[in-house]
Amino acid sequence: MIDDYVRIFDTTLRDGEQSPGASMTTAQKLEVARALSRLGVDVIEAGFPAASPDDFAAVRAIAETVGVEPVPGRTSEAPPVVCALARATRADIERAFEALRPAKHPRIHTFLATSDLHMRAKLRMSREQVLERVAEMVAFARAHCADVEFSPEDAGRSEPDFLWRVLEIAIRAGATTLNIPDTVGYTTPEEFGALIAGIRERVPGIERVVVSVHCHDDLGLAVANSLAGLRAGARQAEVTINGIGERAGNSSLEELVMALRTRARSIGLRTGIDTTQLVPTSRLVSACTGIVVQPNKAIVGANAFAHESGIHQDGMLKHAETYEIMRPEDVGASHTNLVLGKHSGRAALLARLETLGRRLEPAAVDRTFARFKELADKKKLVTDADLEALVQEELGVSAPAFAFVGLEVRCGTGGPSQARLELCGPGGARVAEAQGAGPVDAAFKAVDQLVGVSATLVEYRVQAVTAGIDAVGEVAVRVRAGQGAAVHPQRDGLPRSFHGHGADTDIVVASVKAYLQALNGLCAAAPGSSEGDHAAYAV
Repeated sequence: MIDDYVRIFDTTLRDGEQSPGASMTTAQKLEVARALSRLGVDVIEAGFPAASPDDFAAVRAIAETVGVEPVPGRTSEAPPVVCALARATRADIERAFEALRPAKHPRIHTFLATSDLHMRAKLRMSREQVLERVAEMVAFARAHCADVEFSPEDAGRSEPDFLWRVLEIAIRAGATTLNIPDTVGYTTPEEFGALIAGIRERVPGIERVVVSVHCHDDLGLAVANSLAGLRAGARQAEVTINGIGERAGNSSLEELVMALRTRARSIGLRTGIDTTQLVPTSRLVSACTGIVVQPNKAIVGANAFAHESGIHQDGMLKHAETYEIMRPEDVGASHTNLVLGKHSGRAALLARLETLGRRLEPAAVDRTFARFKELADKKKLVTDADLEALVQEELGVSAPAFAFVGLEVRCGTGGPSQARLELCGPGGARVAEAQGAGPVDAAFKAVDQLVGVSATLVEYRVQAVTAGIDAVGEVAVRVRAGQGAAVHPQRDGLPRSFHGHGADTDIVVASVKAYLQALNGLCAAAPGSSEGDHAAYAV
């Protein structure tokens, strides 16, 4: 008889970060990891150390911090396991273990494809070769780490008899968790539930390991498939905040956890998640990745607890349960606001940031407070979304090579737009003037003159993060290293790109801040630096 506890394995920092344009700085990853620990996840998959020096550094930083420092408010008794992904190769496994070495509870997660399509077209390996590699590499990982997870990639399309043989060999070699991934989101809940049930019935030694599920959302069935796998006996679910991840994403942590909680009588399973941290953690991940949460997103979307219909409003006024199956406070949503303005002090700002789940170092608080005062002088009220934008801007700044000082633009119908930009760089303050098709184009050309790197703008996105004519605008940009850049334009055959975010009531200023942050990332990725994108491998 297996217990009713479901381990929550969060892979936001690994699989989630593989969403196009979603890469985060090490500082942002550490902030997210701390939030995941407060949330109460059982396992944090911190990254893929062999993918890039930046990924290695991020995993090492998380291993040194999460599970070692105290976590105020954490509901689970044990600190989270810190996990690193590795392909089934000695070099990857050694690299993963080296990154994890400081962790209090380390786990190596290795994988190898088992579907005929993947073995033939991608691995160019026979079934016997796959069996031998699994036995060798799982044992090699176990020799380094007592906690080893193995995933048969594309298990959802693997031939069952062969899959059972692979899993049996992995158990014999020392795997402690067997993760069953629906890598391409192909299965239906009935099929995936039957797959997990078959594994529990047919694989010798399965009672000695934890069976895990990892479902992708290509057909919109990731959460449903995960629930089916848990009902069939799996006791670990691999999920991401906001459901981000490769292609259509992964099973959403907040949706899965709240389904288990809200339908506890029917499903009969529980987790150790502090659900009041769901909305703050969702906002943090959205801010750090630049991936906007859709308003109608379940649990954490802006409209999840909003009611416009008169019939719904009437029902809500009479009894909240007429239209809400969850209380907003249970997931960390609140209809109350601490109003912040130019007369607010540091204590009020810190209290609101604490409510939003944001904890900054003293120096970062000083810089954020100064920006808050500047913003409060420009508009009457500073909202939660304003604060999120300010904190995101702070988290994105990590010893930049070039810092924004000031900008003047002239634009209209009388001729080309003109921009005069001042930056502070390695050689001190410098000024450049440029013309362009519009104020943003002119400002970006001035940035290019001063920074002097070869880059191509591949994405430019503007969003009003607050309401009203004095709204704060947030700009997200993504640039790709050009052929003349000091950093090679590709890594592992994939184009290298760098993203930046900026926020300001002046959208041109926000655009320059975002563009400059992206170029600073490109500069930091030059030889001798570890910043930059990482290669992506799916499980």
